[in-house]
Amino acid sequence: MNLEEFLHNLQFNIDRANQPNWEVDWDDAPLSNKLYRGLPVIPLSAEVPLSLVENQEPAKPDLDRIGHFLWYVFGVTQVSQSVYPDDSNEHDSYPMQSGRRFAPSGGGLYPNELYMYLKVNGLPDGVYHYQAAHHSLVLLREGDFDSYLSRALGSRCDVSSCFGAVFVSTRFWKNFFKYNNFSYRLQGLDAGVMMGQLLETAKRFGFASGVYFQFLDSAINHLLGLDDDEETVYSVIPLSVEATNWSTGGRELDGKLTAEELKLELASIAAEHYERSRTIKDYQMVTALNKASMLESTLSWQNIHSRPSIEYEGPQVELPHMEPLSYDLADASRNRFSPEMDFVMGKVSLQQLATLLQEAASSFTYRNDLDTTFIKNESRVSIYGCLYNVEGIPNGAYYYDHTEHSLREILQGDHRLHLQGALSLDNVNLLQVPLTLHVAGDKDFYRKELGYRGYRILQMEAGMLVQRLLLAASALGFGGHPLLGFAAKKSDEIYNMNLENKTSLIQVPIGPFRQRAWLRGSLHS
Repeated sequence: MNLEEFLHNLQFNIDRANQPNWEVDWDDAPLSNKLYRGLPVIPLSAEVPLSLVENQEPAKPDLDRIGHFLWYVFGVTQVSQSVYPDDSNEHDSYPMQSGRRFAPSGGGLYPNELYMYLKVNGLPDGVYHYQAAHHSLVLLREGDFDSYLSRALGSRCDVSSCFGAVFVSTRFWKNFFKYNNFSYRLQGLDAGVMMGQLLETAKRFGFASGVYFQFLDSAINHLLGLDDDEETVYSVIPLSVEATNWSTGGRELDGKLTAEELKLELASIAAEHYERSRTIKDYQMVTALNKASMLESTLSWQNIHSRPSIEYEGPQVELPHMEPLSYDLADASRNRFSPEMDFVMGKVSLQQLATLLQEAASSFTYRNDLDTTFIKNESRVSIYGCLYNVEGIPNGAYYYDHTEHSLREILQGDHRLHLQGALSLDNVNLLQVPLTLHVAGDKDFYRKELGYRGYRILQMEAGMLVQRLLLAASALGFGGHPLLGFAAKKSDEIYNMNLENKTSLIQVPIGPFRQRAWLRGSLHS
């Protein structure tokens, strides 16, 4: 199977993409957290602030503040124990215990890792791994790497004026062991929702940020000591509280630079970490796509011009412009809930819908290296939705025009049964859901403009938008459950997406819910 066919099957026919006769060996599963051995460990304070209502003033952080930031971004924040009926006897039950983070993850596996280059008071300058299991930093490489990182980004960011940078990586085996080749789709979305949480948290802490999707891959992996066949960096996010030169595009200012040339400046490191799995099965298609997606020259950077949306002929529903939603990010993160059979039908007001979509749309404008400066850039991801029982809006399928803050009617009617039939598992009762939203993007995953890297970038941008939706839904008292187990062709047909060469990347039912039977406790001092 060639790579283009593989990506097509990941979206539209997962059975063909996956290896046949796959069985999950739960007894040989990898750890849920990456654990390094024999390296210096810096504990972080667990006395985190319990409220994040307003954005803080920009100020260079100390070690405690970095710890608080990391805890809200990717820390293990809660432990929960749920009870489900046992299949053998409906009167029996068994408990399932899990650690929760503020960003969701497919199957709760969290295939991503978070690394930081830090220059703050209280610890040596250098490159660190955030060890979420113990809420600590592990020192991987000590030193000043401003010049190295700046050139790995193509001299498009003044790293010397930043107090640090975040590296979001993906570990292939961490969710391949369960989801097989489908993990390649999941890990990009998982990285995106974590990045969405990071960008929102950075605002609250007064940190300026920008997302770089394009960089010298093997040079960045070399800096962190990562093996490209096991783990790779998906995005680099510099953080600053000072005026910084952020360049959205362009190429290396001093001419062509390759990853191999840059890597000669640093010795290799090979830090030992504990995997736990005794047998790691072959994930050849995942590594092949990763290799095909890597950029090894600074002449590879590309800007991208999003394609304008078509003008739908259906009636336009003007949404009321709402005041920006003022909410406590800490509360919204803690209360975020993914209902399954816990949705309960309730009326959604026009104001609630308008607020939800308006808040999510604000994530369309963020600093990145794909958009062209001084040009109005259309978003590469968009929101469609099947609405039911929404005040003042006829039941039907709609496109959300975020530039006009309005809905464009595509197809009237109640589409809940059609969407329910498109689920691969009946783990969500869509008949109890008033808002079933679809985040959509280019059907060819910007293959022409960005090569195979376009696929993972589009998945990340979809994930970032999903996390904005989930946080806004939580602040409004709703639950949201991201779903990938659905037939994209069926939802695409409802919205007639072929006209725009788009497809549904992820489905997010949103609405009122009842609390399930579980115990949970927060992990903080």
